[in-house]
Amino acid sequence: MLPRMPGRLRVGIQLPEAERKISIGEYLAMARTAEAVGFDSIWVGDHLLYRDDGPERGPLEAFTLLAAVAASTTTIRLGPLVACTAFRHPPILAKMAATLDDISGGRLILGLGAGWNRAEFEAFGLPFEGRAARSIEAYRIVRGLLAGERVSFDGQWYRTDDGVLLPSMSRRVPLMIGSTGERILEATAPTVDAWNVWGPWCGNDPAGFAAQNERVTRIARGLRRDPETLARSVCVFTAIDLEPGEEPVDEDAPPLAGSMMDIADGLRAFAEAGADEVILIPSPNTERAIRAFGEALALLSR
Repeated sequence: MLPRMPGRLRVGIQLPEAERKISIGEYLAMARTAEAVGFDSIWVGDHLLYRDDGPERGPLEAFTLLAAVAASTTTIRLGPLVACTAFRHPPILAKMAATLDDISGGRLILGLGAGWNRAEFEAFGLPFEGRAARSIEAYRIVRGLLAGERVSFDGQWYRTDDGVLLPSMSRRVPLMIGSTGERILEATAPTVDAWNVWGPWCGNDPAGFAAQNERVTRIARGLRRDPETLARSVCVFTAIDLEPGEEPVDEDAPPLAGSMMDIADGLRAFAEAGADEVILIPSPNTERAIRAFGEALALLSR
């Protein structure tokens, strides 16, 4: 579903999450611009609430926002980066994904992860401990349902009794796992289509990504999965100069920055390190930045 494409780096972009409050109109304008300038995919974060050193903030609900994006675009792939399996009962998550895929005309990539932000779990009354084990059970249910199977499952955390998605789906929705956890990687590597890592967690550079990528390759081989059939993606914090009134997107790792030629060269370096897709986290996260990075896409294709 997401084949590896030597010599053809896919480039996606993440829309704003909680960096600032924006209207749905601006979200859709950014999505249409990303499609127009040649991005391969659009992603939105799946969080409920942030509480840290700054003011409380939170994004729009991911699947509702993606449905609006799907209805406002025509060709660009889209997905959550990544959907937290603890936020929605797994069969309902699968049903939502199937509906979103139908709305988009078969453009969904379903990213899945266990979650990490304790504050939002506690604020919304969701259990935080043991989330890796729950996420593995959720993955098995979601995978089976989205593959068109009838799923009966009796686990420690979840249960289904002859669950099925109707109306029948026109295709199997590809799944992407966003994790560096050993247990989750080992549980999902035999069947998942793609793996994603948050670039700032591995230095936001090709060398850090390459080390994590090789680890995933070793896990796949240990499970007798052909590593070449597992697509790899990385989120990269990427910056251009701010204009008056624009807000930076802060991360703990240095961004990929410089001229658009420098950006294009940096993207090529991630491809050489094994990435099939790079998902840009732009700073500032604005329509202007999306248009600017379109120049890097053009340079990359030469």
